[in-house]
Amino acid sequence: MNHLFPSLTRRACLAASALILLAACGGGDKDAAPKSEQAQASAEGIVLHRGNGSEPNTLDPHQVNGVWENNIVGDMFMGLYTEDAAANSVLGAAVDYQMSEDGLTHTFKIREDMTWSDGVPVTAHDFVFSWQRILNPETAAPYATLLYSFKNAKEVNNGQLPIAELGVVALDDKTLQLQTETPVPFLKTLLTHYTSFPVPKHKVEELGADWIKPGNIVSNGPYIVTDWRPNSYVRAVKNDKFYDAANVEADTVYYYGIDEVSAAFRRFRAGELDLNTCTQCYPIKEVAFIDKEMPGTKRNESYLSTTYVAFNTTVAPFDDARVRRALSLMIDRDVLVKDVLRAGQVPAYNLVPPGISNYVPADQVPQMPESVMSQSQRNATAKDLLAQAGYDESNPLKFTITYRLSGDRKTIMVAMQNMWKQNGVIAELNGQDPKVAYSNYRSKNYQVADAGWVADYNDPENFLFLANGNSGKMNYPGYSNPAFDAKMAEAAVTVDLEKRAVLMAEAEAMMLADMPYAPLFFDVQRNLVGLHISGWEDNALGIHRTRWLKIDDSKRRTY
Repeated sequence: MNHLFPSLTRRACLAASALILLAACGGGDKDAAPKSEQAQASAEGIVLHRGNGSEPNTLDPHQVNGVWENNIVGDMFMGLYTEDAAANSVLGAAVDYQMSEDGLTHTFKIREDMTWSDGVPVTAHDFVFSWQRILNPETAAPYATLLYSFKNAKEVNNGQLPIAELGVVALDDKTLQLQTETPVPFLKTLLTHYTSFPVPKHKVEELGADWIKPGNIVSNGPYIVTDWRPNSYVRAVKNDKFYDAANVEADTVYYYGIDEVSAAFRRFRAGELDLNTCTQCYPIKEVAFIDKEMPGTKRNESYLSTTYVAFNTTVAPFDDARVRRALSLMIDRDVLVKDVLRAGQVPAYNLVPPGISNYVPADQVPQMPESVMSQSQRNATAKDLLAQAGYDESNPLKFTITYRLSGDRKTIMVAMQNMWKQNGVIAELNGQDPKVAYSNYRSKNYQVADAGWVADYNDPENFLFLANGNSGKMNYPGYSNPAFDAKMAEAAVTVDLEKRAVLMAEAEAMMLADMPYAPLFFDVQRNLVGLHISGWEDNALGIHRTRWLKIDDSKRRTY
């Protein structure tokens, strides 16, 4: 659906309610009388239209796993900590935090003035219920492993201990106590993540799986989702019960899942989108036009993100490290970032992105040994590795790479396909909807995969856990190296941050030698933000909550 508003004026499109839009554009009840533009605007108040990259698979914070879902869910729910406009961790549902001297016991006071959107108070019991729910093996939460730092979380999630043994306790209605297995230096950023969000105990118990349907949802954040039209939009309205509602400007928010980057770009230029927030929010070929005709709208931000190729190590021939390394070496990363992407991406020869907290200095970060080679030397080394594995001109390696049908992914894949072809390797491209692709990655239903990771919290552990044998579905390659796991386990119990960083760097070096992931580049988030939008602050996590954004209609324009 490239054009949602073909028959309306731009101003009417921006002001109209979603139901009226559908009717005016040929959908819905054709006999319904259209409201005046003023009436439509009055009904919805101040409206913000957000391009959101992809269609969400769910809005349940214990089931989501994509940035595009986080953009919506993070507007609906709030954890103990939340993000300010620059994505710094600040107290959210909690107003006070105390940590024991050994760093293992964490006590939070829940806001007295925080309620669910139906007026029911948010309590510590909601948090206990929510953490037990996400770690219950029956929930099958894809991101449950993110909470394994907490006492007995892993054992509970694996069914080895009863849920009641989880280190999460309500001391009273407004006092929550968490226990961790080890000191967690990234606790504040971890607790901004949707895995730690509370869900409304009273509604989940009343409605079961239906609690998350629009019309049933109650939330404790700035917005409540009222409508979800699959493959069209998600609509949310301001939660008047939110403790800071007086400072939230947009009354209504539409989130549009638009995978096709050119379509989203056209809609932004037409004024149908106020902003477009995703990894690839404008076509590469339009960079010169944007710089000349749309100055100030392009908001590229370097953030903690790595794009990589994942190899399914559970199937031949990708159970052979020589094959994985050969395919990695044939990819000319300099060509990808300078000639294909051209938006400031940086070639990656390791998994953990630069600028991350709690890691070794830049000159000590482990790199693929071949990073110092020329590309011709890498290609020669790759051919030798493939020959050792039994592949040559008479028996070429053939495989399928699954990639995400969004943004400029196909352009990147075609470039890589040609690089492999030049070295005698035949790669077939298999584009899939992002949510389908990621489902296949988690179930190991692929050979080679195009994927990427955006930091959930600012710590190298968040990237390295992708290769941990305990990470379940999030370990797309099915990689298992006991030495790597042991090194990461040692780092987890090391209080000294410098020693911990060294241990994690040693673990990353082990992983790079095995190459279950082939890092490609450290990414740049290519956002488009209208000149009439203020309150946007570029940041390393690429998180921009709607509550901080302001709209000045006097500066609104088309491009």
